[in-house]
Amino acid sequence: MCVFNVCFRHSSAEVRKNFSGSYGSQHSRSNSSSSGSPYLTVPPAYEAVEPLDLEEFLMSQLRSEDSALMSELGDFPDDDLKVVQVEREQHTVRHSVPEDGVDLGPHVRDCVKTVYYVSCLDLLTNLTRISVFCPQIKSPSLAEFAEESGRTLTSSDFNLRSLAPDVRVKNLLGFSSHEELDRFNQEARQENRLPELFALYPPPDEDDAVEIRPIPDCPKEHTGERILIRCQTIKYVIHFHYDVGGRTISENFYCDLNSEQFKSFLKPHTPRMDSSTLARSGIFSITYPSPDVYLVIKLEKVLQQGEIGDCAEPYTTMRENDSSKNKDKLEKLRIQAEAFCQRLGRYRMPFAWATVNIMEVVSTATLDRDTTDSDSIKGGVSMDRKVQLPRRNSERYSTIDDQFCNVSAFKPATVTISTIFKQEGDRLSDEDLLKFLYDIKKTSTPQRRIKTIPGSIRLDLSPLHDTPQACLSTELIPLIPVAEKNIRPVKEVLEFPASEVYVPHNIYRNLLFVYPQRLNFVNRLTSARNITIKIQFMCGEDPICALPVIFGKSSGPEFLHEVYTPVTYHNKSPDFYEEVKLALPARLTERHHLLFTFYHISCQQKQNQSGSYETLIGYSWLPMLNNDRLQTGQYCLPIVLERLPVNYSLHAPEKLPPQVPPVKWMESHKGLFNLEIQAVSSVHVQDSHLEHFFTLCHALEGGVTFPLRVRDEKIPENKLEHELKLSIVSLSSSRLEPLVLFLHLVLDKLLTLIMQPMVIAGQTANLAQIAFESVVSIVNSLHNSQELVRDQLGRNSLLVTYLYWVFRLPDPPGDMQSGGPMSSLPSSESRYSTMGRATAAVVGNMLFHSRVRSSSNPDIPAQQMSAEDAEVKNILSSKGHNNPGSRMSTYVDVNNHQSPTGSTRPINRKQFHEELALQMVVSTGVCRENAFKYAWFFFELLVKSMAQHVSQLDKHNVPRRNRYSDRFNGDITTIVSVVSAEICTILIKQHKEVEQAEKINISLAFFLYDLLSLMDRGFVFQLVKNYWNQMSAKSVAMPMLISLRLEFLRILCSHEHYLNLCLFFSSPASAPASPCPSISSQSSGSCSFQEQQRILALFDLSQEFKQQHYLAGLLLTELSAALDMEGKVQRKAINAIYSLLCSHDLDQRCDKPEVRAKVAGLYLPLVGIIIESTNYLDFTGMGKHMGEPEDDLESVPPINQSVAMAIAGNPFNTLGRNVLVKSVATLAADTSRHLLVCFLWVMKNADRSLIQRWTVDMPPSQLNKLLELLTICISCFEYRGKQSSDKVSTQALQKSQQVKLQLEEALLRGMGARGEMMKRVGGTDRSLGQRENLRWRKDRTQWRQTNDRQDKTKSELDQEALISGNLATETNLIVLDLLETIIQAVPLADCKDSVVGGVLKVLLHSLTCNQSSTFLLHTFSTLRALVVKFGDLLFEEEAEQCADLCQKVLQYCSSPVDENRSQACATLYLIMRYSYSNASNFSRIKMQVTMSLASLVGKSSDFQEEYLRRSLRTILAYAEEDAEMQNTQLPSQVDELLRNLNSILSDTVKMREFQEDPEMLMDLMYRIAKGYQTSPDLRLTWLQNMAEKHNNRKCYAESSMCLVHAAALVAEYLSMLEDHKYLPVGSVTFQNISPNVLEESAVSDDILSPDEDGVCSGRYFTESGLVGLLEQAAELFSNGGLYEAVNEVYKIIIPILEARRDFRKLASTHDKLQRAFDNIIQKGHKRMFGTYFRVGFYGAKFGDLDEREFIYKEPGITHLPEISHRLENFYSQCFRDDTLVMIKDSTPVNRKQLNPNKAYIQITFVEPYFDDYEMKDRLTNFEKNFNLRRFMYTTPFTKSGRPRGELNEQYKRKTILTTMHAFPYVKTRINVIQKEEFDLTPIEVAIEDMQKKTRELAVATHREQPDAKMLQMLLQGSVGATVNQGPLEVAQVFLNEIPADPKLFRHHNKLRLCFKEFIMRCGEAVEKNKHLITSDQKEYQQELKKNYNRLRESLRPMLERKIPELYKPIIRPRLENRDSFKRLSFRRAPEENS
Repeated sequence: MCVFNVCFRHSSAEVRKNFSGSYGSQHSRSNSSSSGSPYLTVPPAYEAVEPLDLEEFLMSQLRSEDSALMSELGDFPDDDLKVVQVEREQHTVRHSVPEDGVDLGPHVRDCVKTVYYVSCLDLLTNLTRISVFCPQIKSPSLAEFAEESGRTLTSSDFNLRSLAPDVRVKNLLGFSSHEELDRFNQEARQENRLPELFALYPPPDEDDAVEIRPIPDCPKEHTGERILIRCQTIKYVIHFHYDVGGRTISENFYCDLNSEQFKSFLKPHTPRMDSSTLARSGIFSITYPSPDVYLVIKLEKVLQQGEIGDCAEPYTTMRENDSSKNKDKLEKLRIQAEAFCQRLGRYRMPFAWATVNIMEVVSTATLDRDTTDSDSIKGGVSMDRKVQLPRRNSERYSTIDDQFCNVSAFKPATVTISTIFKQEGDRLSDEDLLKFLYDIKKTSTPQRRIKTIPGSIRLDLSPLHDTPQACLSTELIPLIPVAEKNIRPVKEVLEFPASEVYVPHNIYRNLLFVYPQRLNFVNRLTSARNITIKIQFMCGEDPICALPVIFGKSSGPEFLHEVYTPVTYHNKSPDFYEEVKLALPARLTERHHLLFTFYHISCQQKQNQSGSYETLIGYSWLPMLNNDRLQTGQYCLPIVLERLPVNYSLHAPEKLPPQVPPVKWMESHKGLFNLEIQAVSSVHVQDSHLEHFFTLCHALEGGVTFPLRVRDEKIPENKLEHELKLSIVSLSSSRLEPLVLFLHLVLDKLLTLIMQPMVIAGQTANLAQIAFESVVSIVNSLHNSQELVRDQLGRNSLLVTYLYWVFRLPDPPGDMQSGGPMSSLPSSESRYSTMGRATAAVVGNMLFHSRVRSSSNPDIPAQQMSAEDAEVKNILSSKGHNNPGSRMSTYVDVNNHQSPTGSTRPINRKQFHEELALQMVVSTGVCRENAFKYAWFFFELLVKSMAQHVSQLDKHNVPRRNRYSDRFNGDITTIVSVVSAEICTILIKQHKEVEQAEKINISLAFFLYDLLSLMDRGFVFQLVKNYWNQMSAKSVAMPMLISLRLEFLRILCSHEHYLNLCLFFSSPASAPASPCPSISSQSSGSCSFQEQQRILALFDLSQEFKQQHYLAGLLLTELSAALDMEGKVQRKAINAIYSLLCSHDLDQRCDKPEVRAKVAGLYLPLVGIIIESTNYLDFTGMGKHMGEPEDDLESVPPINQSVAMAIAGNPFNTLGRNVLVKSVATLAADTSRHLLVCFLWVMKNADRSLIQRWTVDMPPSQLNKLLELLTICISCFEYRGKQSSDKVSTQALQKSQQVKLQLEEALLRGMGARGEMMKRVGGTDRSLGQRENLRWRKDRTQWRQTNDRQDKTKSELDQEALISGNLATETNLIVLDLLETIIQAVPLADCKDSVVGGVLKVLLHSLTCNQSSTFLLHTFSTLRALVVKFGDLLFEEEAEQCADLCQKVLQYCSSPVDENRSQACATLYLIMRYSYSNASNFSRIKMQVTMSLASLVGKSSDFQEEYLRRSLRTILAYAEEDAEMQNTQLPSQVDELLRNLNSILSDTVKMREFQEDPEMLMDLMYRIAKGYQTSPDLRLTWLQNMAEKHNNRKCYAESSMCLVHAAALVAEYLSMLEDHKYLPVGSVTFQNISPNVLEESAVSDDILSPDEDGVCSGRYFTESGLVGLLEQAAELFSNGGLYEAVNEVYKIIIPILEARRDFRKLASTHDKLQRAFDNIIQKGHKRMFGTYFRVGFYGAKFGDLDEREFIYKEPGITHLPEISHRLENFYSQCFRDDTLVMIKDSTPVNRKQLNPNKAYIQITFVEPYFDDYEMKDRLTNFEKNFNLRRFMYTTPFTKSGRPRGELNEQYKRKTILTTMHAFPYVKTRINVIQKEEFDLTPIEVAIEDMQKKTRELAVATHREQPDAKMLQMLLQGSVGATVNQGPLEVAQVFLNEIPADPKLFRHHNKLRLCFKEFIMRCGEAVEKNKHLITSDQKEYQQELKKNYNRLRESLRPMLERKIPELYKPIIRPRLENRDSFKRLSFRRAPEENS
């Protein structure tokens, strides 16, 4: 036999190029595209570093202490690999296997073996399961707060000394040194801390968790939804079956409910009653629920003479209540029944039937209706028919719409069926039954009238979840649990699913169902009319050969030899509905057959007839096998008369050969008997392709004779190989269902063929390649089938189950049967010869280069080795030997198959894993493509076979590098390289197939993950490196590559021994001993520079780190790169790190602090990465609560103002740095949160001394970034309070802020949360949860992630709030620990001022967030330590922060929680004491505290003065008890300060009383601000408080005025200090905005000295502060629509900005100005300004307000009833009872007429009033509504005292009011200081009215866009017929006659002229209307014109009548000839006029 080698010629350059690409030593990046493209340039350092040789390191370099640490983490255990054979979980008490002793065929033997044993590979026995339980956090009850909330103080109790002080903090001043203080604080912080940070954090999102490989369930028998149906009461025999959509979906269930008396009638015919036949309950299974599932009940009775109708008559005519009448008849019937039973008891006849729709019962029961009737069920529930049934696979049946298909969840129901239909003899078939059911479905009753039989059937239906006791399987084997006592059994009813169920056979089942259907004797001239068929299963032709394999029915034997069909009386062509169930023998022979015997039954006993009642008609039969295949399907058999022929069973009745004597057939051998055969068998394949394959496989195993018969063919031995190959190829053509049913057996056979070359007829038959191709084809078709389920990794579930549970190594060739025609090959050489194996390297190179191979023919002649090939060989060998960690050193010589180092492959045995790897390497074409497309299958197959190989050969003790041959290692290298290349190729060429590339990538990762447990780990790391370098292809988009590599890494890092693989024990756990004696006392300059650099390098991602900690280095490299990519890649990278740290944190093996420190040391470079990425973090969305949906943008609150201020005011603000360094969008809020929690975890667990050295050596800029990061952490993890939920009843919780605050503070006290976090899983059974070893299950953690808040109960929300609070506390304490570390590390001489300031800023920021008492306790301790250690710095350098500190501390002094208050008091006293004794700066602190209190009182809505007063008393107690300070001025200074604060509080109390009266509240605040006229800082604070209050009420004009006043105050101060032209000259400059501002100039230089310490020291008393105030004011003016004022404000700002050359702000300012002017143009006349009312208060009850009048400014369009209602409501509540009276009119109030015991309010609408000269300047709408001081209202009256009268009596009084200040002002009500009144006579009133009417007409007529409706309305009121009397009557009253009184002449003339203008305007309006009307309004226009003419004519005489006296010349000209003078005369002389 020739041996051939396979060689491939390639140039050395090509080989070198390919191998440099694949093995990573030279990876050129010179041709990468420009950075602007998505294909980013990869930095050179990004290439994977050379990994350590792990095995070598562990053997030679491991130190003893490291070894101890390794063992802490489980080491790499000796028993890291165990293969167990698991016996399958048993459903029944014994397996339903063939009986012992039966000679089973090879196929049956294989089937039995396949379905009864599973082997489960357990790679790692030391898996640690992470299960997380709720921390033991105690939640306080509300009762705990009852006492505290009850202790309130009355606001009148102002004497501080009368109060009891709070508990003082112990040892406040008692520390001897700073070190002792630090040590005390440190120990306090570490008490009751939770070790696991992630136990409080939501678990990683499993959507990203690619490392979770789902564990398939152990294979078990398929069952659908199970329903238990129990028959309760019925008087007849019963059996069940289901019908749906035209087919039966279950076998029949028989039950007998007859009484014992009736059963005794049948005793002669039932020899015994086995217990299994006494069942009355059946368990029915439904895989595919549908609305049309019916339960059909058929009733039979003993055969008797007569038609069914006759036999049923007694049942229909006799009633039970008539029993006395029919006593004799009943007795007679009973005797007849007994006679028939004894004579014909073995025969049955059909009697009646009933049905019920199961799904309607289920849905009705789901709606909680317990009892129902089948008649009412139909209409009782409407069915949704939209539901799509699932596609076939049984694992999906549970996902159907629950509306009618939730079979498992309905409530047990009792169904009473009262409609029982009489059976009709000619309608017995299934087709007839289906027609009836269809009718019932449509109309609820059959369309044809069917007689019914009175009676009822009661059934109990209930869903079944657990198997009941005494249950029998369908084969009658008892199920587990077995009944302890003898009870009535329950039967499982076999389901015939409506569609295919794709679940492989998992139990041995071999059943046959025979269905006789129809018999046709119509043409037979015989008396045979009562026909029955006896059915028997025969194993021979002798009558005694009938086998007892027929399942019995009810109340009889379990198994029968024969069974009879029911008889239809007098019917020659009866239909049958019988079902005969048989248990098939395990081995069928050609003699096995079904025998049918046909009888006529004589019902009437004839005289002299004593023997049998049966008259033989004929026989028929059906052989069970046809060409060795089980016969199933439809048959129509002929019937033989008289006797059966000899050897009949060997032939089918249709093909019976001629006999002597000839056989006598009925009707000339025609088919007369129709029947159907169905098999439910796990043995008989029923698919020709599979049968062919199995038969030939069994022939290979020996024991057969040739020629071999397969179906109709005979196969000689020399054709066996050809036929076998054909059968293998045709496997993929078999139908899906049988292929799936026998999948395990098919795969076992094919995998055996891959491993075992056969010798057939002396020739070697290597079937490995074709068998491998067939396996690939099957895997492909299963994946492509739409019917089958895949898991989340895209793996076919059937194949996953096979690999995990079923696959075992094929038996080695030596174990094969010998002596047959075939035998195993004798040696490895001859076995390999036909494959012609080349070296893996060459094959790999070839595959890399071309990726296409023309043929897999191994018979290619060998080539001589060329010089080029020699070069290739040298390259390969050098690659192997030069790298210390390389496992590539044993490549096989191209020309010599002997391994240079000696192969570890056994010489005489072929290994499955090697063959499989070889087939993967050499496969080609479509097979190769699919093999790598579904590589996961072959990888897992490889891993399991490798593991079983190691286990079988007991290689546990063999070093890992010697476990597998070098050839195999080479193959693995090639496979990994090819798969990596395949991934890149897909990404480059097939963009649509990205998902496929991801799946292949994940498969490869899991493969290497598994290899880490089996192979040399250094070799596996080399494979990782090769993958890495290949996956750095320049032509693939970088984000995609990083995404794939991240998923790959995430899987590798989820390895159980990941930490040991990363050599975590060699990470730095602590800093080296410092050469300096004390870090805190000396400069670090003397420490070595190298040591400093080494410490800093630990936090950088160095080459050394990447090599030493290989996987961790790769992951952190990816994270660093991913942060430059888009959001999806960032999220993936961060989630990978976060998930990994999570698993470490909750791993019980990492509990010890020293182990945690080492593990944290592994992630120190992560800290550096995060610090550099600070500007990526999104802290604007941090307010979002955990578990909320990410895409709910509206739920993200805007950035917390305190965060903004903390960051904006950062002296080392790096957020504004150049973001172009890393051009990238910010991280999403939740991703930022994950990254920050990782940072905090490392900081929490890293060694403290190491962190301290790091912060010492850190450059200042880096330290600033770190402090900034800590600020962000605090904001990010701030406690947000409880979530609201519709379900949660909040009645129990009071809504007051006090109780809420108390509750949350107490919830967050940080009590011990250390429960038992994990349980180690014992034993070796890893069948469940193997791969979720280090991942946690969401349902096991205290965080249940849900997006649907409404799903949560109150207790769950409480729990969430509790955990969220504990998380906030823990994260803040980690930050505090780090801040303390930084502070203690600051050497005294090194830039400490900025560091201390930075730390203080972070601390102050933490105080602005919601914090727990636990955290506040430690924060105040740290603050006090800061004051003690760095007080001089704080009080000198950080003045602004000192002010913030005072404000925050004072805020906590008003806390309702005693503990917080106590700490704040101690801190505030220490600040006062230190500022007095050390800083000598008590005046500044006095000012800061006073300002802080003013600010606090003004702004805080939930501020509680009683607690603050108690805190003041406590501070006083500290001062009085401080012995050291008793001889100083401090106690008296403190006393004075506290008295001042107390007086401010008193004003506050008043403000509290008027909280609901905004006007009074603002008056009080105004008064307080006025009181601070000499204290600019405080006045400014109060003005800002007022601005904020106004802003909250949306009074934007007033709010902006407050800020304008504040700005004027600042301007006054600045003008005293500096004389710059661009600055405003004090408050005078502001008077263009408002004249009120001049009041800010009241402070003179002698009262206020700006240089005085502590005065005007706030941030606003600067140019920037001034600009800031004015910009805010402009913004508020704009909000209030006062755009003109915006311009005036910016006139002051612009010169300052120009002087500063701040062009950016100037551009922004002019942009805002443009928007303001645009608004003026667009909104000009549409703006609504304020509405004004005069409000007068009368009555002593008003106190100071009595007899005072105010003008109130209300929002635009406020009506009088609105303000009236508001004031009435408020003051009614103040005075109670009916004290308040609202005066309804505007007449002057007479005090004498008022009741002194009542309070009166008079409200009048007023309008702005302007003199005529003013109107010249107030042209615009704005000007008429801005700077208003005078208002007017009118009061009508008559001389008689009535308000109204006739026209000639009607007078009017005008009242003009002047206010103290102009509106808008800093208040919304201003005092009236002056009042003027004047009266109008009736004619003046008339003149005013007519002028108003004329003005309205003129405006309406001359509008640019006339409004027709408005014009017509005015015309109607002026000239309309109905209102002609209006103007006309006025004219008639006042113009009809010239008045007698000369004083009225001018008024008369003025009115006449008014009317002239009025009539002119009316004319214009009528003409205008003419052009506006539509065609249908012409008549209306004519009517208007007519009315206008009539009015004009009526008025004409009055208008033309003039008063002569008025027209006399004023001056008589003396010179008549001066014409010029004449022309200048104002009055014409009467004569001229005439």
